[in-house]
Amino acid sequence: MEQITIALPSPAAGTTRSLSYLRFGQQGKGPKAYIQASLHADELPGMLVAHHLRAALTELEQQGQLLGEVILVPAANPVGLAQTLLGTSQGRFDLRTGQNFNRLFHNLSQDVWQRVQAQLGQDEQANQQLIRAAIRASLADGQRDLAAADELSAQRLALMRLAADADVVLDLHCDCESLLHMYAGTPLWDRVAPLAGLLGAHVALLETESGDDPFDEACSRIWWDIAALAGERFPIPLACVAVTIELRGFIDVNHATAAHDAAAILDYLRLQGMVGGPLSQPVPPACEPTPLAGCMPVAAPAAGLVVYLRELGETVRAGEPIIDLIDPVSGSVQQLLAPVDGYYFARENRRYVGPGTRLSKVAGKVALRSGPLLSA
Repeated sequence: MEQITIALPSPAAGTTRSLSYLRFGQQGKGPKAYIQASLHADELPGMLVAHHLRAALTELEQQGQLLGEVILVPAANPVGLAQTLLGTSQGRFDLRTGQNFNRLFHNLSQDVWQRVQAQLGQDEQANQQLIRAAIRASLADGQRDLAAADELSAQRLALMRLAADADVVLDLHCDCESLLHMYAGTPLWDRVAPLAGLLGAHVALLETESGDDPFDEACSRIWWDIAALAGERFPIPLACVAVTIELRGFIDVNHATAAHDAAAILDYLRLQGMVGGPLSQPVPPACEPTPLAGCMPVAAPAAGLVVYLRELGETVRAGEPIIDLIDPVSGSVQQLLAPVDGYYFARENRRYVGPGTRLSKVAGKVALRSGPLLSA
């Protein structure tokens, strides 16, 4: 194992932060996996999973069972980790810019296409190597360093440089209160399904463009974008399987679930030819995927006390009451209804909210939304 530290630009005189990552295996030898935790710095289940992965990968490396390179970033957002307001961690939005830490990553598709289109041929493997080299060159461009003069931009660029040429990218998050679910590109489902089964995901939300360039999509969409630009002229593989994994809710930080999740991830890397040895379990069947555009939020129309009427994991019908929103002063009660038939899998953990707060998510089978599909 090698531990490497990347210095970030100073946000203020006399202050510096750094991004640390671990490399297992040999750089450039065999397939590459990239795993990061807590890009939203207050989402901690992934940090514990990374802790378990660190120990397991160290042992596998000593046993000669690593067949490729694994990059592990146990705390992917040192900027957010340092943000505390009145004793509460503020890890989702950068307090300086207001930007979501998991948005606005580099969309490299057009730049990479311009670099490779004149050199593509009929050999798919050669095209893959050409595109990977162009991804590295695009991210190494000195103009990007000039544009990343501030701490947040530099952190985004550093993470992309570590991940964008990987075969597998796993971004570990969590929701407020939720069952385990994941986000991935629609074209990737056949390759993501075993991971969903191993982890026991209840919901898999698929999309080709979710809006605002989240990290996983910035890594994987290059391949289907270039495949669309190349059309029938050149074979382009989907060479990066990138997935956002929502490891249940904020408080689901315990060794038993983290050990299970780490073992599932290692089994997935075995299936991808990155880790040797037998699987720890047979691969269970995956949940049925649903479109991200069919995941319907339920928002609070006013401030009030939240009482949930249905439990996570239940199938609900459109029009069924799922929340009582109570005005404690007037005593009025508004019943909020399920927006579609679907699977009720996530909800807000606060029980008093302001107007506009997204309270629940129901995964429906029909794509009904358009535009930016992710929450703020």
